[in-house]
Amino acid sequence: MSAPGRARPPQTRHLPTRLRPADLLRIADQGVADILDGRYDALLPSRWDRANRSATRLEQRDDLELWLVSWIDDGESELHDHAGSLGALTVMSGSLREYHWTGEDLRVRVLGTGDQASFPIGWVHDLMRGPDPADAVPEAAPTLTVQVYSPPLTAQSYYEVTDHGTLRRTRTELKQLPE
Repeated sequence: MSAPGRARPPQTRHLPTRLRPADLLRIADQGVADILDGRYDALLPSRWDRANRSATRLEQRDDLELWLVSWIDDGESELHDHAGSLGALTVMSGSLREYHWTGEDLRVRVLGTGDQASFPIGWVHDLMRGPDPADAVPEAAPTLTVQVYSPPLTAQSYYEVTDHGTLRRTRTELKQLPE
C-alpha cells in the first residue's frame, strides 16, 4: 500500500525482450533493404528451390534473429505460435495468406510485397504462399519474407481447430528454423 501523497509506480507488463513489435517491424524492413543492397549476398542461394521451402538465418544476436524465408506453392506452416518470442515479417516479394486464430475462428488476411505483420506472444497462425485464391495467375518465383524474432525462436506449439470450434494444442517442438 502506498503512503498518503506518494504516487504508486506504474504497473508494467514485462515482455521477454527489450524490443517492441514496432522495433521488430523496423528491423524486418531494414533486413529487406540490406538484402537488396547486397549485404547478405554470400548467404543467399544462387537459385531458389521451387520444390522446398527454405530459411536462411541472416543474423543472430542475444536478443534477436533475422531470417530470409522462401515460400513455395502448397507450402503451409500449420497453425502454430512462437512460444515466448515476439515476431514480425516483411513480405519482400510475392504474397502470403495468413490464417490467424481470433479466439473464436480463423480469420484470413493477404500480405503482398511490402506489407508487414507483427506477432505478439500467444498469436496462433498459419502462413502459406499466395497468390490470393481469387488470383488465377501463379507466380513464377517463390514468395520471400524477412522475419525477425525476439528473443530468438526456441520452440513452437502446433494447434488444430476442434469440431467444437476451439483451439487444441497437438504438439510442441524445439526449433532451429522458423515456420
